Amino acid sequence: MAAVTKSGLDKNNKYDRQLRLWGDHGQSALESARVCLINATATGTEILKNLILPGIGSFTIIDEHKVQGEDVGNNFFLSKESIGSSRARTATELLSELNEDVSGDFIEESPSNLIENNPDFFASFTIVIATNMDEKSLLQLGELLWNLHVPLLICRCYGFIGYIRLVVKEHNVIESHPDSTHEDLRLDRPIPAFVTLCDSLDMSSMNKKDHSHTPWLIVLYKYLQQWKDSHGGELPKIYKEKSQLKELIRNGVLKNKDGVPEDEENFDEAVRNVNTALHPTSVPSDVQKLFKDPACLNLTSESRPFWILTRAVKDFVEHEGKGALPVRGTIPDMTSDSERYIKLQSVYRDQAAKDVSDVTRRVHKLLQELGQDEPLLDCNQFKTSSLLHSNPCSISEKDIKTFCRNSAFLRVIRCRSLKDEYNPETANVTLIGQHLEDEDGDDVVFYTLLRSVDKFYEKYNHYPGYYTQQVESDITELKACLSKLLQDWSLSSTVKDDYIHEMCRYGASELHTISAYIGGVAAQEAIKMITGQFLPINNTYIYNAMKQSSTTLDL
Repeated sequence: MAAVTKSGLDKNNKYDRQLRLWGDHGQSALESARVCLINATATGTEILKNLILPGIGSFTIIDEHKVQGEDVGNNFFLSKESIGSSRARTATELLSELNEDVSGDFIEESPSNLIENNPDFFASFTIVIATNMDEKSLLQLGELLWNLHVPLLICRCYGFIGYIRLVVKEHNVIESHPDSTHEDLRLDRPIPAFVTLCDSLDMSSMNKKDHSHTPWLIVLYKYLQQWKDSHGGELPKIYKEKSQLKELIRNGVLKNKDGVPEDEENFDEAVRNVNTALHPTSVPSDVQKLFKDPACLNLTSESRPFWILTRAVKDFVEHEGKGALPVRGTIPDMTSDSERYIKLQSVYRDQAAKDVSDVTRRVHKLLQELGQDEPLLDCNQFKTSSLLHSNPCSISEKDIKTFCRNSAFLRVIRCRSLKDEYNPETANVTLIGQHLEDEDGDDVVFYTLLRSVDKFYEKYNHYPGYYTQQVESDITELKACLSKLLQDWSLSSTVKDDYIHEMCRYGASELHTISAYIGGVAAQEAIKMITGQFLPINNTYIYNAMKQSSTTLDL
């Protein structure tokens, strides 16, 4: 029976479009997520809006500020009547109206006080989103969450510039959903049951209907065997050889009494799929790197489920898989009658089930070796995917099946810590220097300027240009802060005065249009982290609204 919301609406209808993106297990992870927002700025509330609407479990806003006139001017979730009242309370009340399935809370306290006096407070959150924090507090928060293994998403809008930084020690992605991928058909090393099925069909004796309704995969296999018989058992590799195979398939089309080829769509499909279907079966390089990762090779009782499963798949590849990953178990749609298509589909599904069974035995064996003798738990005990838990015993049969099906697309994201980024001795200054040398004005120049305005704030307790009467003097001081930063990085690069003047004219203002854009991008990254699906940024995203351009880089 489908779950029903408090308002009586069917959740499957309410969240239909997003369920198509990340599935019911992704939605379940979202609905159990606890999100913390630091500072209910225009950017912060836009991010929360885009997380509340798809149905996060709960959110907590930490903000000590009162609503001011400038907040009302750029924040859709604050009104003129709320000036002087708690920004955290007002934003929470209005945001909570967006989705009655989501619960909201607020704390009227300085984030710095919480970090110093109650650091464990942050441990219970799925992700923490920080907006408009000063550099000192941000570094404290970054180190705290780094040690707690809680993802931190830093977001900022400064005039026409948007900035996002993801900070996470390790993030595992099982369902990375690559934009393009080859079907797992294995014609270069066919599944035994597939060979048996193909051998049972004699296309030369088929009637017209059966001939034109034989799945193209079987047609291709049949003519591939003819090719191999006349080429020493070798598969066609180069363009010329594949073209010859295509011609061989075309010649197999039935002809009418006048010798004119019939219209057989399955043969056309076979020809169109020659290049992709003959893609060699192999373990992708990204997955090979995971197999060599120390976290995979050196398992302990504290190892995350992701690494236990990765090790189990690695062992499977080296033994039962004979160099190949578990069969994905899916085939593309193709012209065929139902009977033949179902038989063909069953071949791949049955092999996938067998591979899952082999991997499951290896998971049990690894758990026993790690001293985890408890049985695998039913994944329904968890509102989120058990692969996102740190407890190895939370691995379920469903998790293993999902892991095997996506084993070719496994990814691990390891970001640099803020501490390393902000330390001149460990900062990625080479990359920054390369971008600053771009004469056309690279977007990375705004990263250096944002770092400079933070230095300015640390020194003067306000951002450059915040007080309009002293913009000119702030320009001089910002130049000095920028020069000091470049000197700390040992960079001889220069930044045009126009950029410095522009940063001072911004006066640290948040424009609602920029906040709305960054709110969408940041919420998307947060959902990736929460669901464990799709690849998040690693690690910095900069948006330049003046040029409508963006840059993603690893700082």
